[in-house]
Amino acid sequence: MNIHEHQAKSLLAKFGVTVPRGAVAYSVEEAVSAAKTLECSVYVVKSQIHAGGRGAGQFLDSETDKGGVRVVKTLSEVKASAEEMLGKVLLTKQTGPEGRRVQRIYVEEGCEIASEFYLSLLVDRNNSCVTLIASIEGGMEIEEVAENAPEKIINVTIDATTGFRSHHARKVAFQLGLRDKQVGEAVSFLQAIYKAFIELDASTIEINPLVLNKSGSLVALDAKMNFDSNALYRQPEIEKLRDLSEEEPAEVEAAKSELNYVKLDGNIGCMVNGAGLAMATMDIIKLHGGEPANFLDVGGGATKERVSAAFKIILSDINVKGILVNIFGGIMKCDIIADGVVAAANELGLKIPLVVRLEGTNVELGKKIMAESGLPIISADNLGEAAEKIVAAVRGDI
Repeated sequence: MNIHEHQAKSLLAKFGVTVPRGAVAYSVEEAVSAAKTLECSVYVVKSQIHAGGRGAGQFLDSETDKGGVRVVKTLSEVKASAEEMLGKVLLTKQTGPEGRRVQRIYVEEGCEIASEFYLSLLVDRNNSCVTLIASIEGGMEIEEVAENAPEKIINVTIDATTGFRSHHARKVAFQLGLRDKQVGEAVSFLQAIYKAFIELDASTIEINPLVLNKSGSLVALDAKMNFDSNALYRQPEIEKLRDLSEEEPAEVEAAKSELNYVKLDGNIGCMVNGAGLAMATMDIIKLHGGEPANFLDVGGGATKERVSAAFKIILSDINVKGILVNIFGGIMKCDIIADGVVAAANELGLKIPLVVRLEGTNVELGKKIMAESGLPIISADNLGEAAEKIVAAVRGDI
């Protein structure tokens, strides 16, 4: 689960991380009021969307090319920036061509920057540890630094049994070029970041840039956080920060029906029971030259209603030109799947190819239900055959 920058900064501040003063605004009037309370000579007005690259982004159908992050000096400029941002669609390299509509902005005090760094904490699944990544190339995409100047990246692997220690922090501080009292401050800063990471069940914290201001203090000038969705049950305060308008609508709808759904870029919809089988189904579709439009696991104990909801969610994607249903009935019964598919297909007036492969509990009953449905369902006896048939059907070969 992702959250907005202003939310991330608020959370980090509670753990002792230094962030600029600021306030969120949902209207032009609130933006101006927020700026007035800051009483500073320089303001930064930031679009709040779940995507990076906001400063270099472009607003669609806008006459200005100032981007989604602006440094201004007067209240009138704050007002003008808010008017140009709120309600507009911001396009960045992370939003995709459709962009994201800006529904809130963050107004914060400016900062006199002496140096910029990159800092992040993430779960490294290769070694099952939390890893701290830092670089003297603050403000740059870490992928670009890794490609062009890998020697400038600092990696610190943190053993879960001992946690983040002061020697880890000192190592990072020295390699970033910090000296004297800055090292002590870096130790406190990095330990606070790690504590927030662990206690909030975060999966990533990225601060880019982390800056050393003219007073010699470290400040998180930007902050991005996301969280392990599987841990939200024990983080109710974090779950309250969820902004559903920033998420894929079909994925939000799927969650309501307890479905595991992820939208992809292909044109073959997939409905499968079991995450492993779903991944294998996607792989074999690609093996036969097709592109899956989604990952969708209906689970082992799905009801007819849940299956029907899954089918509707797949069809809500206008890119879907065919559907492959691949069910191995263990706990899940094939007749339940068949009832759900037939009900949804009849309700929605299915007009695209549908290939179904069923195996397991009540398989013959499931096949009978679909055969007697009157729907143009293409049957397959195994996964390879099913993938081959749906790819051919989408291409118009059958």
